[in-house]
Amino acid sequence: MIKPAFAILMVALIGGCAGLGTLKQAAKPNDLYLLTPKSTFSSALPRIQKQIVVEEPSATAAVNTDQIAVQPTPLQVQYLPRARWVDRAPLIVQTLLVESYENSGKVAAVGRSTVGLRADYVIAPDLREFQGIVVADPENGNKVRIEVRMNIKVIDEYEDKIIASSSFQENVVAKSEQTSDLVEAFDLALGRAMRDAVEWSIRKINTHVASNPRSNPS
Repeated sequence: MIKPAFAILMVALIGGCAGLGTLKQAAKPNDLYLLTPKSTFSSALPRIQKQIVVEEPSATAAVNTDQIAVQPTPLQVQYLPRARWVDRAPLIVQTLLVESYENSGKVAAVGRSTVGLRADYVIAPDLREFQGIVVADPENGNKVRIEVRMNIKVIDEYEDKIIASSSFQENVVAKSEQTSDLVEAFDLALGRAMRDAVEWSIRKINTHVASNPRSNPS
């Protein structure tokens, strides 16, 4: 009778040790990563004396998270272990777009949709792609291609209508599968997409203001 009881106790102790190991693993802090706004734009970009509000981008559940997404197959989404963005991806993109518009020096004022700024125009992004894609390479080993795609709508707040819509996509192959290299590729891809989106939207607003001088009183 003693031996079976001893065996049960050992199983319980082993299970307990495994549980403690899991807790210790879970207690390890995540590495946090941030991305950067664009600061260089075309010198030919027109200046618009209008106020712009950038809404939080819409996104699927797979993207609307602070986890860094990678697709090992077209039908599977995984997340990098022990690595996180500093915030949910859509909020990061919203913040960086606001900063990029500010850095352009070509708009009268720009802010988030939550700050109460009276907008002449609203930028409504839709974050369609924001993940790494594992690409099989039999000769050199697998590579990870970072894909960023944003659909942007420009809305005339005074007339309450969409005046322009377009999609901006950038793909960057990471130098390696290391997290730091993946984040660098994310930064490059997002930066290029934001630069194109900011320049395009400013030009569209400038054209709309020129053709509708009374529709957007400041």
